[in-house]
Amino acid sequence: MLQLYEKEGTYPSIRQKSWVRSLFMSRDQNLAVAQSVRLKPIEEIAAQLALPREHLEPYGRVKAKIALDARAAAPAQTQGKLILVSAINPTPAGEGKTTTTIGLGQALTRLGKKATVAVREPSMGPVFGVKGGGCGGGRSQVLPMEDINLHFTGDIHAVSSAHNLLSAMLDAAIFHRAVDLDVRQIRWRRVMDMNDRALRQIVLGLGGRLMGIPREEGFDITAASEVMAILALTSGPADLIQRLSRIVLGYSSQGEAVTADRIHAPEAMAIILKDALKPNLVQTVEGVPAFIHAGPFGNIAHGCNSILATRLALSYADYVVTEAGFGFDLGGEKFLNIKCREADLWPAAVVLVATVKALKMHGGTPVADVNRPDLSTLKQGMENLAKHVESLSAFGLRPIVAVNRFATDTEEELQLVVAESKALGVDAIVIDVFGQGGEGGLALAEAVEKACDGPAPVQRLLYPAEMPIEDKIRTIAQKVYGAADITLLPRARTDLRRINDLGYGHVPICMAKTQMSLSDDPKRYGRPRDFVLSVREIRLSAGAGFCVPLTGDMLTMPGLGAKPAAAGMRMDENGKISGMF
Repeated sequence: MLQLYEKEGTYPSIRQKSWVRSLFMSRDQNLAVAQSVRLKPIEEIAAQLALPREHLEPYGRVKAKIALDARAAAPAQTQGKLILVSAINPTPAGEGKTTTTIGLGQALTRLGKKATVAVREPSMGPVFGVKGGGCGGGRSQVLPMEDINLHFTGDIHAVSSAHNLLSAMLDAAIFHRAVDLDVRQIRWRRVMDMNDRALRQIVLGLGGRLMGIPREEGFDITAASEVMAILALTSGPADLIQRLSRIVLGYSSQGEAVTADRIHAPEAMAIILKDALKPNLVQTVEGVPAFIHAGPFGNIAHGCNSILATRLALSYADYVVTEAGFGFDLGGEKFLNIKCREADLWPAAVVLVATVKALKMHGGTPVADVNRPDLSTLKQGMENLAKHVESLSAFGLRPIVAVNRFATDTEEELQLVVAESKALGVDAIVIDVFGQGGEGGLALAEAVEKACDGPAPVQRLLYPAEMPIEDKIRTIAQKVYGAADITLLPRARTDLRRINDLGYGHVPICMAKTQMSLSDDPKRYGRPRDFVLSVREIRLSAGAGFCVPLTGDMLTMPGLGAKPAAAGMRMDENGKISGMF
């Protein structure tokens, strides 16, 4: 949640609020559940999918990389069904999209299906900030959660290293005058996998003639790196090198694009990423196989796990449950318009996660009061869910609403969501996968199975590739966000002209927007209407194959609050962790 606690001093003042106490209590509950589970050897998990042992590269006893040639070794069979899990706009009250994704995979397995989940790798930035880990919760987690939320198999570190190698080679080329690159027009920033607001804008190269060329720069979080997006979208080593070669670093004194291949960096970058290319295999609390690979954020990148992992999962399982970051307006839209367009995939079913608490917030209930029953604001908040249902219909998709139950929800509130969803023309099913694991999601699994057995949805993208970039942005803003129009600020118009001149007017759009609202204002909950979406900058990610319009005050490097989650974490003399995730 990049903007939630940016204001200095706000975090301690709400530290004792009930929802904040619940957040920190749930972290310890998650850890208690995780530590009570006896994990199966990773070879047993692979055997459940008939994944040949020779394609496993174990990282200890319960984690493994999967060799890239494993997909070619899959038995001849019909490709599995892909199930997308998305959500309403997130709130501090929590929605549980990852928890639902994992719980649904477990529930399908309980129904006797050969199922797996395919999710993203968490960033350490939110882990040590306020959002917490990205492994689900309660009885619906992927394990070992401590490893996954920290260094895991080193993929995110590899992305950071490859990205920053390119930065180092860029500055070396400038210093040695090996390339004509205007230092005032450099577009490549450094990255790190941590929230550090002090690095958003910096000056480097100070200290004298031998220390480099002084210039302005800055850091993004690794999840926003174009290299991370490339890892998530690539089809293999050869494609990886080609994509890395296309990265635009900046512009020459003549206005020409200077790409990564001009400084001979792509091959070395690919070498750093050679193991990161391989999908990771772990397991859920209930021993269901889980592919975890790549970690682009859904609000500043495209928010989906890798195409390599998804395709591999579809080759070995009959049902693959995957998620897209944050609400449908961000990760869900990008999953369909970017990932599915690139990989020629399409979901057989879509689940839209909502909670009574979050809907009440969208209806006007202050976050401190979300545990109190309030049918009036709950009904008002259904407008947010209604907009996401409407947006999905633009893609020809009809979602199943998963109402993620909390202990404070009343039956009247839950039934109101079910009834209001029915009025929208969609089914809503109350689930409790946090408390009951797969058992608490059986009804949802049955509905998903029924949807998958029906006629396959026809791929219907929101815009064609040949549509002008400005019109693509406007289409997303109007059809998915509900905006009246868009406005391109002067910097964005300059960026757009340059992108078109370089011949990239055909690329998809990867919007960078607050996740908290359908608009570009994080304080506008519910269903904002008649607003104008402001685009201040458009970044070209030529290697990833899209462009990134930055809207409102969206940041690509988060900052820590006055008392981040890291301050409450502890490790005893035996290495046991508390206060985390």
